Amino acid sequence: MHTRRTLIAIAAIGTLLLAAHPSLAQDKSIIVSSTTSTQDSGLFGHILPLFKSKTGIDVKVLSQGTGQALDTGRRGDADVVFVHAKSAEEKFLTEGFGVKRFPVMYNDFVLIGPKSDPAGIKGSKDVAAALKTIKDKGAPFISRGDKSGTHIAEINLWKIAGIDIAADKGPWYKEIGQGMGAALNTASASNAYVLTDRGTWLSFKNRGDLIVAVEGDKRLFNQYGVMLVNPAKHPTVKKELGQQFIDWLISPEGHKAIADYKINGEQLFYPNAQDPGA
Repeated sequence: MHTRRTLIAIAAIGTLLLAAHPSLAQDKSIIVSSTTSTQDSGLFGHILPLFKSKTGIDVKVLSQGTGQALDTGRRGDADVVFVHAKSAEEKFLTEGFGVKRFPVMYNDFVLIGPKSDPAGIKGSKDVAAALKTIKDKGAPFISRGDKSGTHIAEINLWKIAGIDIAADKGPWYKEIGQGMGAALNTASASNAYVLTDRGTWLSFKNRGDLIVAVEGDKRLFNQYGVMLVNPAKHPTVKKELGQQFIDWLISPEGHKAIADYKINGEQLFYPNAQDPGA
């Protein structure tokens, strides 16, 4: 039978071991709050098993719009945020909730619409002109309306088109307050236009009569960045494990994993961690 003194000694040794090796106190898992596009496109399903095989770290993903994902980081309910709205990411850093932003990859947005093309914009490479035509003709348009990276990009594009959508929207403009998959499903069911990231579009199955109406405008560029949640704000953040994930994403190995993810031979994301301005 262990004496009380023996039990105290064992507990003390355990405490010393944990103090010397803080990682022993952590299970090898992290929480990443990320935009729906990284999840819905299937990218995480491709890269996370490779990361776990390399490091033994399990990544649990909270798939949310970028605004919600950043708010999850603000509350300290995630270790890492991986999103796509640079201005919102920089605000997150300025507020002290993130340690440093690392560019990871890019793709682009596309304006999707019905084959019947009621606005007559198919084939255009001027997204601002296309949006203005949609409004002028009152063609149905679905907005995520959820403060996601895609929603932020959509609002900015309306502004570029000279339209204050909050003031100028009519019955033709429907905000659903949901993710990209739901927005595409709604557009498919109602033969409406919708803005989506190309990755989610390529992986979307329920297309119905939807086609790519507008693509190729440089203003449709879509950059992704990753940040460790600041452990000075939230001591529960698993900073070593979270930084391992970030370091892997921006490493040559991580970049190869991202670039290798394709659907029907088409690459969905293009790594660019080496671009300091991204």
